[in-house]
Amino acid sequence: MDDGRTGEPDGASTVDASGPVTGSPYRRRWLGYGLLALAFFLVSLHRTSTAVLSEGLLSTFEMTATGLGLLHSSFFYLYAALQVPAGLLTDRYGARAIAAGGTGLMSTGAVAFGLAPAYPVAFLGRLLVGLGASVVFVATLRFCANWFRPDEFGTMTGVTFTAAVFGGLAATTPLALTVETLGWRTTLLGLGGVGLAAAVGIAALAHDTPRDAGLSPVEKVPDRPEVTTGDLRRHTLAALREPETWLLGVMLFFMTGIGITVFGLWGIPYLVQTYGIPVTEASVYLLVGNVGGMVGPTAFGWLSDRLGRRTELIVVSAVAFGLTWGVFAAFGSVPLLLVGAIFLLSRVLRGGVPLAFTVVKERNPEEASGTVIGIVNTMCWTGAAVFPVVLGAALDAFWTGETVNGTRVYTALGYRVAFAIALAGGLVAAACAVGLHLRVERERRAGEAPADATAE
Repeated sequence: MDDGRTGEPDGASTVDASGPVTGSPYRRRWLGYGLLALAFFLVSLHRTSTAVLSEGLLSTFEMTATGLGLLHSSFFYLYAALQVPAGLLTDRYGARAIAAGGTGLMSTGAVAFGLAPAYPVAFLGRLLVGLGASVVFVATLRFCANWFRPDEFGTMTGVTFTAAVFGGLAATTPLALTVETLGWRTTLLGLGGVGLAAAVGIAALAHDTPRDAGLSPVEKVPDRPEVTTGDLRRHTLAALREPETWLLGVMLFFMTGIGITVFGLWGIPYLVQTYGIPVTEASVYLLVGNVGGMVGPTAFGWLSDRLGRRTELIVVSAVAFGLTWGVFAAFGSVPLLLVGAIFLLSRVLRGGVPLAFTVVKERNPEEASGTVIGIVNTMCWTGAAVFPVVLGAALDAFWTGETVNGTRVYTALGYRVAFAIALAGGLVAAACAVGLHLRVERERRAGEAPADATAE
């Protein structure tokens, strides 16, 4: 990694557009990236917070499991639908404006959710959170493409996912303790305030390119090309014709949909009702899993950049992910220590999944990267909108007829059925990963794979 001096062009020290003197673009890029990473941290926290908030939401709005699943998944309706427009807008207008506007909208929705007097208002508030959050990830990767070298991009993709995992970690025990102390409404209002401050910081400091910030270019980083509407249309159609786009999209549909549903919604109710432990204690096991999630993406990204290989690591992650749910589907409950170990190991090994976005970038023209990432992300987050309702409906079929503190109680068999659905989806994802790897390998051997040729 650059230390702020290595490879720095002459004349990099200058006055940028926002006023303060900066030493070099190598240091300045971390300031802009840090603000975007904070925004993506909040995106992840919001989208996985429902597991901790579930008891408060169920008792406040008197919902069924399906109703809670709908409220949770409402985040993803517009989030998924807007991934392609997010890519188009980011490629056309730049990461800075799109990320700042999205972060501000997301945070406004969090405030509305926290103030909601009834279920429909809460639903609309969370819908707005998802609408604003939909652009942050694509904008962050577009920023990385403009400020970091191609041989750093895999690492930065992993670091970005690690920021999201920190958000998921914050949505476990820290969020549970905060909600226990302040209540769920005050907590959401506070998160909204932090997000609004982050939006202001992005608008002020996260410039689209070093040149926009009044700095010299970063060495070996290509200039951001001008993109016309015709270019975007052509690249979109080309991406939709590529089998790799669909293999990656279907894989992420299942892996993201299932992962978000288990870790972001039903993981804590499962532990509370199966093992009879309180929410705060149950959240610790999800926290342990998220610790693994912090290590995995960065480690896999670094390893992939060093080896110049992508799809082999994606296959390892997809297979490990699918097999995880088989343990819970087969046995229903295992010792709690083993639950923590499975959550930890599965999230570490799942760290190869973000490499899917590196594959997308490398196998498409530079000016189309945001658009194609948006297409794949649409399929990815459609899964997150579908699976909370699917697993919620499966659990409602096994409702015992009892409620505890306003929360429905489900049978152990109901949770095993839900995990069996997760297992089936995980196996489909693994099959897609293997198909992708075989296709890329055939092209590599024939000397036709631009991604592998670049790496070599």
